[in-house]
Amino acid sequence: MGTKNSDLSILDLAAGYWSAKTFLSAVELGLFGVLADGGRTEPEIRETLGLHPRASRDFLDSLVALKVLDRDAEGRYAISAAAANQLDPKHPSYQGGFLRMHAWQYGVWGKLTDLLKTGDMQAHTDRDFNKFYSRPESVRNFMSAMDGANSAVGPALAEKFDWTEVSSFVDVGGARGNIAAVIAKAHPQLNAGTFDLPPVKPFFDEHMDRLGMTDRVTFHAGDFFNDSLPTADVLIFGHVLHDWNDEQRVALLRKAYEALPVGGRVMVYDALIDDDRREPANLLLSLNMQLVTPGGGEYTGADCQGWMREAGFTETSVLPLTDADSAVIGRKTA
Repeated sequence: MGTKNSDLSILDLAAGYWSAKTFLSAVELGLFGVLADGGRTEPEIRETLGLHPRASRDFLDSLVALKVLDRDAEGRYAISAAAANQLDPKHPSYQGGFLRMHAWQYGVWGKLTDLLKTGDMQAHTDRDFNKFYSRPESVRNFMSAMDGANSAVGPALAEKFDWTEVSSFVDVGGARGNIAAVIAKAHPQLNAGTFDLPPVKPFFDEHMDRLGMTDRVTFHAGDFFNDSLPTADVLIFGHVLHDWNDEQRVALLRKAYEALPVGGRVMVYDALIDDDRREPANLLLSLNMQLVTPGGGEYTGADCQGWMREAGFTETSVLPLTDADSAVIGRKTA
């Protein structure tokens, strides 16, 4: 019996991508948007999405078995109650942008063996940001994905970090300002800002207008590798350092040290690998970052504290935020 259970566990592990790809194909097809306004039958779904009848029924019933769809006695499919808040495009917690990114990354993960043999990123995308920002809809989709990835981080930062002695902060690489807006809304006394590349500003303005935060968060334009950072009591690097190699991480932290006043703090949050390196989620996420960036990856809190000390910060600590993310905080003491 023990051998049988062990074998089943191994086979389940090997076939895990079946469930993932079934779900991600539903995301790619736009199935959940089709079902957001109410249930539909298999023929109705098939006609709307242009599906072939050979696989469509098994596909939909697999999603029922995976608990992201429900099927009623009349054979009508709908988004399950358990999944609706993340899969219904009308819901504030909709994760569509982030899920579309996962759908794209699925193909990249097929090249993991190549990464392991060469050390090279396998997502051969154009990293020219000027070209990227010339495609507004692509930018909006990407920023929606990032907002989805950060959806739990903003409230956690607003609640768990002590803002009582702080008058200003800037979210470095903060894109359209979603995190800054959450913190500023929770702490109206703060002078809030976002720092990002100049082409981001129209998307920032659009998003702040949508959130009703136009006069609460200031946009600072610049390139964090080539320009000085704004001065503030707290500089935040959220899901930024995991994009870059160790040398670049220290360079960014050193720029933060130079911009901060004495007593100011830098706050870095990412999906930290546990110091014992035994928890799978963020280790796998680190492989994902290595697949899609030339030098990035996740890291431990101890790693980041070491980079902070190298940059000049003498007081450092780790603050858990969410199930995935933790913040490493460094204070400038002199």
